[in-house]
Amino acid sequence: MSATLLRPGPLARIAEGIAPFVALRRDLHRHPELAFAEHRTAETVARLLAGWGYRVDTGIAGTGVVATLQRGEGRRSLGLRADMDALPIAEQTGLAHASRNPGAMHACGHDGHVAILLAAAQDLAQHGDFDGRLTLIFQPAEETGSGAKRMIAEGLFDRFPCDAVFALHSWPGEAEGRFGFVEGPAMAAVDLALISIRGRGGHGASPQETVDPVVVAAHVITALQTVVSRNLDPLDMAVVTVGAIHGGEAANVIPDSVALKLTARSYREAARALLERRIPAITRAQAESFGATAEVEYRRGFPALVNHAAETAFARDVARRLLCDDALLPGFRPRTASEDFSHMLEVRPGSYIFLGAGEGPSLHNPRFDFNDALLLPGAALWSGLAEAFLSPA
Repeated sequence: MSATLLRPGPLARIAEGIAPFVALRRDLHRHPELAFAEHRTAETVARLLAGWGYRVDTGIAGTGVVATLQRGEGRRSLGLRADMDALPIAEQTGLAHASRNPGAMHACGHDGHVAILLAAAQDLAQHGDFDGRLTLIFQPAEETGSGAKRMIAEGLFDRFPCDAVFALHSWPGEAEGRFGFVEGPAMAAVDLALISIRGRGGHGASPQETVDPVVVAAHVITALQTVVSRNLDPLDMAVVTVGAIHGGEAANVIPDSVALKLTARSYREAARALLERRIPAITRAQAESFGATAEVEYRRGFPALVNHAAETAFARDVARRLLCDDALLPGFRPRTASEDFSHMLEVRPGSYIFLGAGEGPSLHNPRFDFNDALLLPGAALWSGLAEAFLSPA
Protein backbone atom coordinates (compact mmCIF):
# COMPACT_ATOMS: atom_id res chain seq x y z
CA MET A 1 0.00 0.00 0.00
CA SER A 2 1.39 3.36 -1.00
CA ALA A 3 2.68 5.54 1.81
CA THR A 4 0.81 8.47 0.22
CA LEU A 5 -2.41 6.85 1.45
CA LEU A 6 -1.37 6.97 5.11
CA ARG A 7 -3.30 9.49 7.16
CA PRO A 8 -3.59 10.08 10.92
CA GLY A 9 -6.19 8.08 12.81
CA PRO A 10 -6.90 4.35 12.76
CA LEU A 11 -4.48 3.65 9.92
CA ALA A 12 -1.50 5.10 11.76
CA ARG A 13 -2.56 3.54 15.07
CA ILE A 14 -3.01 0.06 13.67
CA ALA A 15 0.16 0.22 11.57
CA GLU A 16 2.26 0.34 14.74
CA GLY A 17 0.96 -2.99 16.00
CA ILE A 18 0.07 -4.94 12.87
CA ALA A 19 2.87 -7.54 13.15
CA PRO A 20 1.10 -9.75 15.74
CA PHE A 21 -1.94 -9.93 13.48
CA VAL A 22 0.18 -11.09 10.57
CA ALA A 23 1.40 -13.90 12.83
CA LEU A 24 -2.16 -14.59 13.93
CA ARG A 25 -3.39 -14.76 10.35
CA ARG A 26 -0.72 -17.29 9.47
CA ASP A 27 -1.55 -19.34 12.55
CA LEU A 28 -5.20 -19.45 11.46
CA HIS A 29 -4.07 -20.46 7.99
CA ARG A 30 -2.01 -23.25 9.48
CA HIS A 31 -5.05 -24.61 11.32
CA PRO A 32 -8.02 -24.40 8.94
CA GLU A 33 -11.39 -25.75 10.06
CA LEU A 34 -14.39 -26.61 7.91
CA ALA A 35 -17.98 -25.41 8.29
CA PHE A 36 -19.38 -25.72 11.82
CA ALA A 37 -16.09 -27.26 12.99
CA GLU A 38 -14.29 -23.93 13.62
CA HIS A 39 -13.68 -24.80 17.28
CA ARG A 40 -10.04 -23.73 17.58
CA THR A 41 -10.67 -20.60 15.54
CA ALA A 42 -13.68 -19.64 17.66
CA GLU A 43 -11.78 -20.26 20.90
CA THR A 44 -8.90 -18.06 19.69
CA VAL A 45 -11.28 -15.28 18.67
CA ALA A 46 -13.23 -15.43 21.94
CA ARG A 47 -10.11 -15.44 24.10
CA LEU A 48 -8.59 -12.40 22.39
CA LEU A 49 -11.82 -10.40 22.45
CA ALA A 50 -12.45 -11.13 26.12
CA GLY A 51 -8.92 -10.00 26.90
CA TRP A 52 -9.61 -6.65 25.22
CA GLY A 53 -12.72 -6.05 27.31
CA TYR A 54 -15.50 -7.21 25.02
CA ARG A 55 -18.53 -9.09 26.21
CA VAL A 56 -18.27 -12.38 24.33
CA ASP A 57 -21.09 -14.79 23.49
CA THR A 58 -20.20 -18.15 21.97
CA GLY A 59 -22.01 -21.17 20.60
CA ILE A 60 -24.30 -19.21 18.27
CA ALA A 61 -24.95 -21.44 15.26
CA GLY A 62 -22.61 -23.96 16.89
CA THR A 63 -19.26 -22.24 16.57
CA GLY A 64 -20.28 -18.62 15.98
CA VAL A 65 -18.89 -15.86 18.20
CA VAL A 66 -20.48 -12.45 18.83
CA ALA A 67 -18.64 -9.76 20.79
CA THR A 68 -20.08 -6.46 21.93
CA LEU A 69 -18.52 -3.30 23.29
CA GLN A 70 -20.63 -0.44 24.65
CA ARG A 71 -19.26 3.09 24.92
CA GLY A 72 -21.22 5.98 26.36
CA GLU A 73 -25.00 6.17 26.31
CA GLY A 74 -25.46 5.97 22.56
CA ARG A 75 -28.25 3.71 21.33
CA ARG A 76 -26.96 3.12 17.81
CA SER A 77 -25.37 -0.25 17.07
CA LEU A 78 -23.02 -1.27 14.28
CA GLY A 79 -22.41 -4.85 13.17
CA LEU A 80 -19.16 -5.96 11.51
CA ARG A 81 -18.93 -9.55 10.28
CA ALA A 82 -16.04 -11.89 9.44
CA ASP A 83 -16.37 -15.46 8.15
CA MET A 84 -14.23 -18.17 9.78
CA ASP A 85 -14.53 -21.43 7.84
CA ALA A 86 -12.07 -23.05 5.46
CA LEU A 87 -12.61 -25.13 2.31
CA PRO A 88 -12.24 -28.89 1.69
CA ILE A 89 -9.18 -28.38 -0.53
CA ALA A 90 -5.71 -29.93 -0.25
CA GLU A 91 -3.26 -27.04 -0.05
CA GLN A 92 -0.44 -26.82 -2.60
CA THR A 93 1.30 -23.58 -1.59
CA GLY A 94 4.38 -25.16 0.00
CA LEU A 95 4.48 -22.28 2.50
CA ALA A 96 5.90 -22.57 6.00
CA HIS A 97 2.43 -21.74 7.34
CA ALA A 98 0.61 -24.14 5.01
CA SER A 99 -2.33 -26.14 6.34
CA ARG A 100 -1.58 -28.87 8.84
CA ASN A 101 -5.08 -30.28 8.48
CA PRO A 102 -5.11 -32.65 5.48
CA GLY A 103 -7.85 -31.89 3.00
CA ALA A 104 -8.66 -28.47 4.44
CA MET A 105 -7.24 -25.03 3.69
CA HIS A 106 -8.06 -21.34 3.83
CA ALA A 107 -8.38 -20.91 0.08
CA CYS A 108 -10.84 -18.01 0.26
CA GLY A 109 -9.11 -15.63 2.66
CA HIS A 110 -11.33 -16.14 5.69
CA ASP A 111 -8.21 -16.37 7.85
CA GLY A 112 -7.42 -12.84 6.70
CA HIS A 113 -10.96 -11.60 7.28
CA VAL A 114 -10.83 -12.83 10.88
CA ALA A 115 -7.42 -11.22 11.48
CA ILE A 116 -8.61 -7.93 9.96
CA LEU A 117 -11.62 -7.74 12.26
CA LEU A 118 -9.56 -8.70 15.29
CA ALA A 119 -6.99 -6.00 14.53
CA ALA A 120 -9.81 -3.47 14.32
CA ALA A 121 -11.35 -4.87 17.50
CA GLN A 122 -8.17 -4.32 19.46
CA ASP A 123 -7.75 -0.80 18.09
CA LEU A 124 -11.34 0.17 18.89
CA ALA A 125 -11.14 -1.31 22.39
CA GLN A 126 -7.95 0.61 23.17
CA HIS A 127 -8.39 3.83 21.21
CA GLY A 128 -11.85 3.94 19.66
CA ASP A 129 -13.76 7.19 20.01
CA PHE A 130 -17.42 6.26 19.65
CA ASP A 131 -20.75 6.43 21.44
CA GLY A 132 -22.93 3.35 21.07
CA ARG A 133 -22.59 -0.40 20.73
CA LEU A 134 -20.09 -2.18 18.53
CA THR A 135 -21.13 -5.72 17.57
CA LEU A 136 -18.54 -8.04 16.03
CA ILE A 137 -19.91 -11.16 14.33
CA PHE A 138 -17.57 -14.08 13.67
CA GLN A 139 -19.62 -16.40 11.49
CA PRO A 140 -19.18 -20.10 10.78
CA ALA A 141 -20.02 -21.96 7.58
CA GLU A 142 -20.07 -19.23 4.95
CA GLU A 143 -18.89 -21.63 2.26
CA THR A 144 -21.85 -23.95 2.73
CA GLY A 145 -24.33 -21.08 2.68
CA SER A 146 -25.81 -22.08 6.02
CA GLY A 147 -23.84 -20.11 8.63
CA ALA A 148 -25.46 -16.69 8.31
CA LYS A 149 -28.92 -18.16 7.92
CA ARG A 150 -28.51 -20.29 11.04
CA MET A 151 -27.16 -17.39 13.11
CA ILE A 152 -30.17 -15.29 12.11
CA ALA A 153 -32.56 -18.17 12.88
CA GLU A 154 -30.98 -18.52 16.33
CA GLY A 155 -31.78 -14.88 17.09
CA LEU A 156 -28.61 -13.04 16.06
CA PHE A 157 -30.26 -9.69 15.44
CA ASP A 158 -32.85 -10.15 18.20
CA ARG A 159 -30.13 -10.69 20.78
CA PHE A 160 -27.70 -8.22 19.23
CA PRO A 161 -29.71 -5.53 17.40
CA CYS A 162 -27.76 -3.76 14.64
CA ASP A 163 -28.76 -0.60 12.84
CA ALA A 164 -26.48 -1.62 9.98
CA VAL A 165 -24.13 -4.49 9.22
CA PHE A 166 -21.02 -4.62 7.03
CA ALA A 167 -18.59 -7.26 5.76
CA LEU A 168 -15.64 -7.37 3.37
CA HIS A 169 -13.83 -9.84 1.15
CA SER A 170 -10.35 -9.77 -0.34
CA TRP A 171 -10.43 -10.00 -4.13
CA PRO A 172 -7.44 -11.17 -6.21
CA GLY A 173 -6.88 -9.42 -9.51
CA GLU A 174 -7.80 -5.96 -8.19
CA ALA A 175 -5.29 -3.32 -7.09
CA GLU A 176 -3.77 -4.17 -3.73
CA GLY A 177 -5.26 -2.34 -0.76
CA ARG A 178 -7.93 -0.52 -2.76
CA PHE A 179 -11.64 -0.82 -1.97
CA GLY A 180 -14.48 -1.62 -4.34
CA PHE A 181 -18.04 -0.50 -3.65
CA VAL A 182 -21.23 -1.57 -5.44
CA GLU A 183 -24.70 -0.18 -4.78
CA GLY A 184 -27.53 -2.63 -5.39
CA PRO A 185 -26.85 -6.21 -6.58
CA ALA A 186 -23.18 -6.93 -5.88
CA MET A 187 -23.02 -10.74 -5.95
CA ALA A 188 -25.25 -13.33 -7.56
CA ALA A 189 -27.87 -15.68 -6.25
CA VAL A 190 -26.80 -19.26 -6.84
CA ASP A 191 -29.07 -22.27 -7.24
CA LEU A 192 -28.41 -25.94 -7.90
CA ALA A 193 -30.19 -28.35 -10.24
CA LEU A 194 -29.70 -32.12 -10.06
CA ILE A 195 -30.91 -33.81 -13.25
CA SER A 196 -31.43 -37.51 -13.89
CA ILE A 197 -32.10 -38.50 -17.51
CA ARG A 198 -33.45 -42.03 -17.99
CA GLY A 199 -33.47 -43.82 -21.32
CA ARG A 200 -33.00 -47.45 -22.30
CA GLY A 201 -29.52 -48.86 -22.45
CA GLY A 202 -28.07 -51.39 -24.81
CA HIS A 203 -25.18 -52.30 -27.08
CA GLY A 204 -23.37 -49.44 -28.74
CA ALA A 205 -23.50 -51.35 -32.02
CA SER A 206 -27.34 -51.27 -32.03
CA PRO A 207 -28.37 -47.73 -31.01
CA GLN A 208 -31.74 -48.14 -32.75
CA GLU A 209 -32.75 -50.53 -29.98
CA THR A 210 -32.00 -47.99 -27.26
CA VAL A 211 -33.02 -44.56 -26.02
CA ASP A 212 -29.58 -43.06 -25.57
CA PRO A 213 -29.49 -40.81 -22.47
CA VAL A 214 -26.00 -39.57 -23.40
CA VAL A 215 -27.32 -38.03 -26.61
CA VAL A 216 -30.29 -36.64 -24.70
CA ALA A 217 -27.93 -35.07 -22.13
CA ALA A 218 -25.92 -33.44 -24.90
CA HIS A 219 -29.07 -31.83 -26.32
CA VAL A 220 -30.21 -30.77 -22.86
CA ILE A 221 -26.89 -29.05 -22.14
CA THR A 222 -27.06 -27.17 -25.43
CA ALA A 223 -30.72 -26.24 -25.03
CA LEU A 224 -30.20 -24.91 -21.51
CA GLN A 225 -27.99 -22.15 -22.87
CA THR A 226 -31.04 -20.70 -24.62
CA VAL A 227 -32.53 -19.77 -21.23
CA VAL A 228 -30.03 -16.92 -20.98
CA SER A 229 -29.77 -16.10 -24.69
CA ARG A 230 -33.47 -16.31 -25.59
CA ASN A 231 -35.63 -16.21 -22.44
CA LEU A 232 -33.89 -13.58 -20.35
CA ASP A 233 -33.96 -9.82 -20.88
CA PRO A 234 -30.57 -8.96 -22.45
CA LEU A 235 -30.12 -6.24 -19.82
CA ASP A 236 -30.30 -8.83 -17.03
CA MET A 237 -27.49 -11.14 -15.91
CA ALA A 238 -27.71 -14.90 -15.61
CA VAL A 239 -25.31 -17.82 -15.91
CA VAL A 240 -26.23 -21.48 -16.42
CA THR A 241 -23.27 -23.81 -15.99
CA VAL A 242 -23.38 -27.60 -16.23
CA GLY A 243 -20.41 -28.59 -14.14
CA ALA A 244 -20.83 -32.36 -13.94
CA ILE A 245 -22.07 -35.12 -16.23
CA HIS A 246 -21.89 -38.81 -15.36
CA GLY A 247 -23.14 -41.79 -17.30
CA GLY A 248 -21.88 -45.10 -18.57
CA GLU A 249 -18.64 -47.00 -18.10
CA ALA A 250 -17.69 -48.64 -21.40
CA ALA A 251 -17.22 -47.13 -24.84
CA ASN A 252 -19.48 -49.70 -26.53
CA VAL A 253 -22.34 -49.72 -24.00
CA ILE A 254 -25.19 -47.22 -23.97
CA PRO A 255 -26.19 -46.66 -20.33
CA ASP A 256 -29.70 -46.53 -18.92
CA SER A 257 -29.23 -43.10 -17.34
CA VAL A 258 -27.09 -39.99 -17.17
CA ALA A 259 -26.83 -37.54 -14.25
CA LEU A 260 -26.12 -33.82 -14.59
CA LYS A 261 -25.35 -31.16 -12.01
CA LEU A 262 -25.62 -27.47 -12.80
CA THR A 263 -25.61 -24.07 -11.14
CA ALA A 264 -27.72 -21.09 -12.09
CA ARG A 265 -26.74 -17.56 -11.09
CA SER A 266 -28.64 -14.30 -11.29
CA TYR A 267 -28.98 -10.87 -9.70
CA ARG A 268 -32.71 -10.11 -9.80
CA GLU A 269 -35.49 -12.20 -8.28
CA ALA A 270 -37.45 -12.11 -11.56
CA ALA A 271 -34.50 -13.60 -13.42
CA ARG A 272 -33.99 -16.18 -10.67
CA ALA A 273 -37.62 -17.26 -10.87
CA LEU A 274 -37.38 -17.54 -14.68
CA LEU A 275 -34.36 -19.84 -14.38
CA GLU A 276 -36.19 -21.94 -11.84
CA ARG A 277 -39.10 -22.39 -14.25
CA ARG A 278 -37.30 -22.79 -17.55
CA ILE A 279 -34.45 -25.13 -16.59
CA PRO A 280 -36.75 -27.99 -15.53
CA ALA A 281 -39.18 -27.30 -18.40
CA ILE A 282 -36.50 -27.39 -21.11
CA THR A 283 -34.83 -30.45 -19.59
CA ARG A 284 -38.04 -32.47 -19.47
CA ALA A 285 -39.17 -31.38 -22.95
CA GLN A 286 -35.81 -32.29 -24.51
CA ALA A 287 -35.85 -35.71 -22.83
CA GLU A 288 -39.41 -36.42 -23.95
CA SER A 289 -38.60 -35.47 -27.53
CA PHE A 290 -36.17 -38.43 -27.60
CA GLY A 291 -38.46 -40.84 -25.78
CA ALA A 292 -36.57 -40.46 -22.51
CA THR A 293 -37.65 -39.02 -19.17
CA ALA A 294 -35.98 -36.50 -16.90
CA GLU A 295 -36.27 -35.77 -13.21
CA VAL A 296 -35.10 -32.35 -12.00
CA GLU A 297 -34.44 -31.47 -8.37
CA TYR A 298 -34.04 -27.70 -8.16
CA ARG A 299 -32.56 -26.29 -4.96
CA ARG A 300 -32.34 -22.61 -4.14
CA GLY A 301 -29.05 -21.58 -2.55
CA PHE A 302 -27.74 -18.14 -1.56
CA PRO A 303 -29.95 -15.21 -2.54
CA ALA A 304 -28.37 -12.35 -4.46
CA LEU A 305 -26.29 -10.05 -2.29
CA VAL A 306 -27.89 -6.61 -2.59
CA ASN A 307 -26.05 -3.68 -1.01
CA HIS A 308 -28.12 -0.86 0.43
CA ALA A 309 -27.45 2.49 -1.22
CA ALA A 310 -27.15 4.72 1.85
CA GLU A 311 -24.85 2.36 3.76
CA THR A 312 -22.68 1.76 0.68
CA ALA A 313 -22.30 5.50 0.12
CA PHE A 314 -21.46 5.95 3.80
CA ALA A 315 -18.73 3.29 3.71
CA ARG A 316 -17.32 4.69 0.48
CA ASP A 317 -17.12 8.15 2.04
CA VAL A 318 -15.34 6.75 5.11
CA ALA A 319 -12.76 5.02 2.90
CA ARG A 320 -12.24 8.19 0.89
CA ARG A 321 -11.73 10.36 3.97
CA LEU A 322 -9.60 7.80 5.77
CA LEU A 323 -7.39 6.70 2.91
CA CYS A 324 -7.96 9.36 0.18
CA ASP A 325 -9.51 8.96 -3.29
CA ASP A 326 -6.66 6.77 -4.55
CA ALA A 327 -7.86 4.00 -2.22
CA LEU A 328 -11.07 3.50 -4.22
CA LEU A 329 -11.34 1.12 -7.15
CA PRO A 330 -12.99 3.15 -9.93
CA GLY A 331 -15.86 1.54 -11.80
CA PHE A 332 -15.86 -1.58 -9.64
CA ARG A 333 -18.50 -3.96 -11.03
CA PRO A 334 -20.70 -6.66 -9.43
CA ARG A 335 -19.33 -10.19 -9.16
CA THR A 336 -21.12 -13.37 -10.21
CA ALA A 337 -19.73 -15.33 -7.26
CA SER A 338 -22.04 -15.77 -4.26
CA GLU A 339 -21.91 -14.99 -0.54
CA ASP A 340 -24.18 -15.90 2.34
CA PHE A 341 -23.84 -12.41 3.87
CA SER A 342 -26.75 -11.84 1.49
CA HIS A 343 -29.01 -13.37 4.18
CA MET A 344 -27.94 -10.67 6.65
CA LEU A 345 -28.56 -7.92 4.11
CA GLU A 346 -32.09 -9.23 3.60
CA VAL A 347 -32.94 -8.43 7.23
CA ARG A 348 -30.62 -5.49 8.01
CA PRO A 349 -29.33 -2.56 5.95
CA GLY A 350 -25.65 -2.63 5.15
CA SER A 351 -23.00 -3.22 2.54
CA TYR A 352 -20.48 -5.81 1.42
CA ILE A 353 -17.11 -4.30 0.50
CA PHE A 354 -14.39 -5.67 -1.77
CA LEU A 355 -10.70 -5.26 -0.92
CA GLY A 356 -8.26 -5.61 -3.81
CA ALA A 357 -5.61 -8.28 -3.16
CA GLY A 358 -3.26 -7.65 -6.09
CA GLU A 359 -2.07 -10.32 -8.48
CA GLY A 360 -1.98 -13.95 -7.47
CA PRO A 361 -3.94 -17.21 -7.55
CA SER A 362 -7.70 -16.96 -7.62
CA LEU A 363 -9.97 -17.75 -4.70
CA HIS A 364 -10.74 -21.45 -4.10
CA ASN A 365 -7.37 -22.32 -5.62
CA PRO A 366 -5.06 -24.82 -3.81
CA ARG A 367 -2.19 -22.34 -4.32
CA PHE A 368 -4.01 -19.35 -2.83
CA ASP A 369 -2.71 -17.49 0.22
CA PHE A 370 -4.14 -14.34 1.75
CA ASN A 371 -2.09 -11.19 1.10
CA ASP A 372 -0.96 -9.96 4.54
CA ALA A 373 -0.54 -6.42 3.19
CA LEU A 374 -4.35 -6.17 3.29
CA LEU A 375 -4.58 -6.49 7.08
CA LEU A 376 -3.72 -2.84 7.67
CA PRO A 377 -6.11 -1.12 5.23
CA GLY A 378 -8.89 -3.59 6.04
CA ALA A 379 -8.61 -3.07 9.80
CA ALA A 380 -8.28 0.69 9.39
CA LEU A 381 -11.47 0.81 7.35
CA TRP A 382 -13.38 -1.11 10.03
CA SER A 383 -12.07 1.14 12.80
CA GLY A 384 -12.78 4.30 10.85
CA LEU A 385 -16.22 3.12 9.85
CA ALA A 386 -17.11 2.23 13.45
CA GLU A 387 -15.98 5.61 14.75
CA ALA A 388 -17.90 7.42 12.01
CA PHE A 389 -21.09 5.36 12.32
CA LEU A 390 -21.09 5.59 16.13
CA SER A 391 -19.85 9.15 16.23
CA PRO A 392 -20.46 10.90 19.56
CA ALA A 393 -20.95 14.21 17.72
